[in-house]
Amino acid sequence: MYSSGMAGAGETIFEIIRIGTAVKVTAVDAATGTEAVIVGDPAASESQLKRLARQKLDYVLSKRRGGP
Repeated sequence: MYSSGMAGAGETIFEIIRIGTAVKVTAVDAATGTEAVIVGDPAASESQLKRLARQKLDYVLSKRRGGP
């Protein structure tokens, strides 16, 4: 499933795939193509999974810019 939403400075594209007893969520920064992947509990809500994936993406983008 693909969905997108505005988050902070730019658009984030999410891909959510159920794999057995887990859910894989990929968050992609539309401007840079940078992506971050998390594996979560399928019992968690979609919004929780997206929030965690976006937080990891923000961390990855920060590291690439030389941030903490």
